[in-house]
Amino acid sequence: MLNLSVVLDDAARETPDREALVFGDMRLSYAFVNTIANQVANLLRSRGIGPGDKVALACPNLPYFPMVYFGILKAGGVVVPLNVLLKRREIAYHLDDSGAKALFCFEGTPELPLGEEGWGAHSDVPGCEHFIALPATPLATEVPHGESIWAVLGEQPGEFETAQTEATDTAVILYTSGTTGRAKGAELSHQNMLMNAMVSDGMFDRTGDDVFLAALPLFHAFGQSVILNTGFLRRATLVLMPRFEAGAALDLMLAESVTLFAGVPTMYWGLLTHQGDHTPEQIAAIAANLTTASSGGAALPLEVLNRFADRFGVNIVEGYGLSETSPVASFNRPGRPARPGSIGQPIWGVEMKLIEDDWKDAGDGPGEIAIRGHCVMKGYYERPEATAEVLRDGWFRTGDIARRDESGYYYIIDRSKDMIIRGGFNVYPREIEEILMTHPGVSLAAVVGIPHETHGEEIKAYVIPVYGATTTEDELVGWAKENLATYKYPRVVEFRDELPMTATGKILKRELR
Repeated sequence: MLNLSVVLDDAARETPDREALVFGDMRLSYAFVNTIANQVANLLRSRGIGPGDKVALACPNLPYFPMVYFGILKAGGVVVPLNVLLKRREIAYHLDDSGAKALFCFEGTPELPLGEEGWGAHSDVPGCEHFIALPATPLATEVPHGESIWAVLGEQPGEFETAQTEATDTAVILYTSGTTGRAKGAELSHQNMLMNAMVSDGMFDRTGDDVFLAALPLFHAFGQSVILNTGFLRRATLVLMPRFEAGAALDLMLAESVTLFAGVPTMYWGLLTHQGDHTPEQIAAIAANLTTASSGGAALPLEVLNRFADRFGVNIVEGYGLSETSPVASFNRPGRPARPGSIGQPIWGVEMKLIEDDWKDAGDGPGEIAIRGHCVMKGYYERPEATAEVLRDGWFRTGDIARRDESGYYYIIDRSKDMIIRGGFNVYPREIEEILMTHPGVSLAAVVGIPHETHGEEIKAYVIPVYGATTTEDELVGWAKENLATYKYPRVVEFRDELPMTATGKILKRELR
């Protein structure tokens, strides 16, 4: 058997008193986190939820996340992590599509009413029978919606015999827009996730007293594998940040002697441009502890890489991957020269090549990246046709165009088709276009990514209004904001009388960018 929860079980057995999580004044040991995870597993079992059942988790980087995540795994369940910025309609889609039987949902804040959105979505999906609220107030047993986790865990035992799962059983379903249409669930096995953590662990320097800053969202593939699972495998201390803010991140790095930071390029940009009151001595102290800085999610500007090395004394190492690859597939590996601008070489046990549209080998490219190895997903959940489009003979085609140099280093040339990468999040224009076109004032919409200084790309919508409509840009942006997650709605709207099209009626987006 193989169960990803072994990374917590092992740490709790070998280093029970080691701090696993730091959040504000809260400092929680591996033994404590493991006990709560066991109680979650017992709770699920008492509700008739067991091996193979799907359980959704909507929670920012709070101690709840790892406790519930590993509790679901211990029960043999499948974790369905949800982006905390999703709205009711989007959450309901994910619950229904995955067949989730329960939703663990953070209560939220006035600025982020996640509990209200989640409760509404749960009510919309009859198959999702249980709603367990994760209160904003620690240990609160009364909540506005559903049942408080602290009320239902009270009588559950703190011991649990982890369910026997096979290496190939699904551990996590990570939703991704991929390259077509609505979000699809990438099924990742216990082996996928555990191997990705083990290989990542082997590529990062060790200090013997490792402290990871968990600034990347744990519901996302990057944060989940590289921070949560790799951190617990290493028995590191995870310092949790529910929302990245550069000044607060620097404060935590200083106060907690952080040794590893992983982030998307905009986070590094934020750390460098923060206009705070940190003294040169404090920056030097941060630099003295920091041994590893890892970047992914988008191309890292060379200027940011060089400036970070000058200020913090650490070279940022870049990697590449997708939700479908657990996610790490390539990396600028230690012991080999890092090449700025490159996504490195395939990690141990993984192969990469460049292919043409017909899957034929494209040599050193340019060509589409294809990946084969232990990191590749089982397929898209209950989408055999979509799976067949991207998987052949174990090879997964990414949709990303790259070239390869004479030493085997890969360089991304273009992102997959029309995908927009905003602040490290994948945004697929088609979903936004479909929502915009349900507005009574919109006749036709085309959404593209435009360059943005801090987010990498910003979302822009070109709209042909309904004849006679008086809809304004502000009105349409506000309406989209109400119906789409924060990272998805367009910030810029340009009204046009017509859009450039091919003879067959396809909008020429390349002329709009």
